[in-house]
Amino acid sequence: MRRFAYALLATSGLAMAVPQPAQAFDLFGLFGSEEEPPQPTATALPYSVRITGVDDSDVVQALQDTSTLYRLRQEAPPDGEGLVRRADADLRRLTDVLSGYGYYQGTVTIRVDDIAVTGEASLNAAARAAEGSRAQALVPVKIVVDLGPAYTVRSVAVRDRAGRAFSTEVLPERFTRTDDDVPARSATVLAREAKIVDRFRALGHPFAKAVSRDPVVDDAAHVMDVTFTVDPGPKAGIGEVAVKGAEGIDPAVIRSFIYSEPGDPYSPKAIADIRRTIAKVEGIGSVRVREGESLDAYGNLPVFVELGEREQNLLGVSARYSTVDGPGVRAYYANRNLFGGGETFRLDADIYYLGLGFDPFAQQRKLAGIDTSGLGGRLSATFVKPAFDGSRNDLLANVFVTREVQQSYLVDAAGASVGLRHRFSDTFSAQVGLDGQVGRSQDALGKVDYRLIGVPVSVTYDSTDSLLDPTQGFRVLASATPYPSFLGSDPGIFVAKAQGSTYYALDDEANTVLAGRIGFGSVSGASLAEIPDNFRFFAGGGGSVRGFAFRTLGPRGPFNLPIGGRSLLEASLEARIKVTDTIGIVPFFDAGTAFASSLPDFDERIRKAVGLGLRYYTGIGPIRVDLAFPLDRIKGNRERPVALYISLGQAF
Repeated sequence: MRRFAYALLATSGLAMAVPQPAQAFDLFGLFGSEEEPPQPTATALPYSVRITGVDDSDVVQALQDTSTLYRLRQEAPPDGEGLVRRADADLRRLTDVLSGYGYYQGTVTIRVDDIAVTGEASLNAAARAAEGSRAQALVPVKIVVDLGPAYTVRSVAVRDRAGRAFSTEVLPERFTRTDDDVPARSATVLAREAKIVDRFRALGHPFAKAVSRDPVVDDAAHVMDVTFTVDPGPKAGIGEVAVKGAEGIDPAVIRSFIYSEPGDPYSPKAIADIRRTIAKVEGIGSVRVREGESLDAYGNLPVFVELGEREQNLLGVSARYSTVDGPGVRAYYANRNLFGGGETFRLDADIYYLGLGFDPFAQQRKLAGIDTSGLGGRLSATFVKPAFDGSRNDLLANVFVTREVQQSYLVDAAGASVGLRHRFSDTFSAQVGLDGQVGRSQDALGKVDYRLIGVPVSVTYDSTDSLLDPTQGFRVLASATPYPSFLGSDPGIFVAKAQGSTYYALDDEANTVLAGRIGFGSVSGASLAEIPDNFRFFAGGGGSVRGFAFRTLGPRGPFNLPIGGRSLLEASLEARIKVTDTIGIVPFFDAGTAFASSLPDFDERIRKAVGLGLRYYTGIGPIRVDLAFPLDRIKGNRERPVALYISLGQAF
């Protein structure tokens, strides 16, 4: 047994962190070319250098990044002494690299023109040998590596300053447990140390730190035992949050999005939540949150927030395409701080064309007398006043006009709504409002002229960690909207909707995530023929049962056209598996349909589909490409056996 100096773990070490592969230009090394060394001259002594004895590309790259001989190979020394001094310095450094990768009996031999550099006594001989190539040829330099056995970590122990072990309640076994194949690399030990310190910070100790690390190497067993001494420091709460910057936005609005109160338990997540929730203010661009260096008089940790504003005006255009839903283009204009109180005003225009590509219901629509060119769209204006009157109440208003063209119906409508949303916390909110719209709906059952005035009530809960790519938590959205006759609605109906999704990562890095979703809907108070099509329920499409055409699953009417239902039930299950940091695959299963009754009675057959998706992960979210295969295509339909979907973000 021997205690190891562990130069790679010291802050003054030459290779504290494992270097990442780096290539010279040449399209990131795709062609494997390397810059040619200088030509021999009478005034300099250029050389070639080669590393042998190791196949691990990470170790080779680390040796190259550390070696003076390799890094300065384009800068030829003036004489043989300069060359061998580089080699002599490399001997100590390169051995440390091997130790950092868990090869504690590894050796490095450097030969200059076949003369081994083994210390001062060999330098003169190696220098004379190198001089023999002056003005004639490159001096051959070889770095010969013998890795020796790879060491593993046998045990990890954590002690306080007094040498006492922490209880399993404070530090569960998973933080010290080791497997048989955990390599005894510097990066591994440092990562374990960081994980342990993060555990104490998560328990409310903002100044937790590792006082020392003591790795002991057993050369006979080729293992390492590591002992960390950790000082948790005082336990603290969150102190006053000082906000600086974004002078163009009312400070009361910004503070309404800070849900932490002085004295709340400290944790890195609580600090990250402050950053995340403030960023929800549309006018805020950059958010930098800094922790204080000492506790205040109350034992709390002060927090300092520095903000930057976004450009106030925004224009955007996006496009989409599906083999069953057709193409579409969306454009919008937004003002992120209309009156200086963080208000947002947004205009959206959406145009799509159903007839391009595969349209299985085109002939049936003509037979049913549904006169449409296939061109549909929507124009809307939305206004949001956050932190209304300095509270956590947000005022929301919307007006719209639309021509909704779907596979089996046509709706022309206009409407407006206003609502008040209260944010109980970052994850939970409730909303109540007033909604009204008028329009005409046309399908295989005939035409419906409608006028609806209702009072929508909804609740939202979202504990997920990402909007576009969640890996943990769950989401629930439930709403109920009565459109009673005594308010002037014709027909008088009641609409209820609910959708929930959950996400569970199978590993600490969230490389494999299981995701599930279930949706429910019901409309009652009138017969199916009296309910406008845009208030009925349909299943199918990219956000529902993939593989089936958008809004086509459910009851059928004349000419075999979908007529929608008064209730809905659907579900999805996905396994989101990362193959690399940027590429992932997603096998999925979808099921669902709509029912003619106001509650699912299962008279309709539940339609199912399976598929495989490809994900390309970017800084703003994953790009989704899904191929879906219906398992039980509808009899009499000319549906394709596969459907393609492309969009930004996960399916749910």
